[in-house]
Amino acid sequence: MNSTSRPGKDRLSILFLGTQMAFGGAQALLLDQALWFKSKGYKTVAAFFYDRDGLNDRWQKSYDIPLINLNAFVRVAGYVQITSGLLVGMWRLWKLLRAEKFDVVVGFTHDSNVLGLPLAWLAGVPVRIGTHLGVIRGMPRWRERLHSTLVNMGIIQTLVASSTRTRDDAVHEGVRPERIEIIFNSITPFTVKEEDRIRVRGQLGLHEGDFFLLAVGRLVYEKGHEFLIQAIPSVIPAFPNITVGICGTGPLYEQLQEQISALSLDDRVRLLGQWETVPELLAAADAFVMSSRWEGLPMALLEAMMAGLPVIATKVQGVEEVIEDGVHGILVPLENPEELSKAILQLLGDPERRRKMGIAASSRIAQGYTTDRMCEKYLQLIMRISNLNLRQ
Repeated sequence: MNSTSRPGKDRLSILFLGTQMAFGGAQALLLDQALWFKSKGYKTVAAFFYDRDGLNDRWQKSYDIPLINLNAFVRVAGYVQITSGLLVGMWRLWKLLRAEKFDVVVGFTHDSNVLGLPLAWLAGVPVRIGTHLGVIRGMPRWRERLHSTLVNMGIIQTLVASSTRTRDDAVHEGVRPERIEIIFNSITPFTVKEEDRIRVRGQLGLHEGDFFLLAVGRLVYEKGHEFLIQAIPSVIPAFPNITVGICGTGPLYEQLQEQISALSLDDRVRLLGQWETVPELLAAADAFVMSSRWEGLPMALLEAMMAGLPVIATKVQGVEEVIEDGVHGILVPLENPEELSKAILQLLGDPERRRKMGIAASSRIAQGYTTDRMCEKYLQLIMRISNLNLRQ
């Protein structure tokens, strides 16, 4: 494909911009895309405004792309220090944009869109793409308006929505529909290994014949983990050998742990914390549960399906776009632990159904939700905007 980059360049140079170095779906999406474009011969750089989880050194060794921590956030209480830290971080980003003269900047969060893409516009970056991965609970209305205004003005030329749900959310926030492009979240295919299943189940203290249900997601309100916990007491009489693992960190840790103890489930439901190698954890599971109140298009769900796990999930837009009820898993009403427990009982009692759903789930992801397909669509979008710029 002929390059439409600036004169004198053989290939496009692309900056992938995120908010924080952390374990999460947005970060995985950013890094997967950066690696894919690098593998195709493009110059790629990944930058984050700050390192939330202390990952900078580890990621520098693990990823074969330039990774930049802008150090824009100072963990102190003072408003002055926080503001000055942000301004210094933005100055570092400005210098990076001016020095590297990127052809494309892709923002992966509302914050990176709002903070980074106007700087890219001022620096003369020809292609500026924002991403909308889902609703952020508690975001002030003025921030939504600022974000939508930047898109509608063309400072952010196109907003990529990760699902139909996130497209609808963006329109509700005020973004004009013609400014939005839907490109579904996707993952790099992987295979689960029997040796990982044996090893991880041993680490978790699981015995042969034990059922292990897994949920992966931040311990926050929108994930609805409390409904999964409420569903388990009704399952135990039929399956006393059940263990539930909830993988993730977040502000609701203590609240969920108190709920587990109040229901006398300490030996049945475990908060696993952050698990760096999630595919290995998925290999140990027998089914995947997602009891969310709402979703965009969750990476954890795609990974679970890729791992061949049948899924029990709430009927929320985004999830329903991927899972066909009764084929890849079972969909249940949201905020309904009774229906959730019924679905768990159905799956645990029917191993052949679990097997067929797991095969169908893995096939669904392999055929339609791979990094190759996603990045090809991003590349088409980049070229379309580049060609439009050339004609103007």
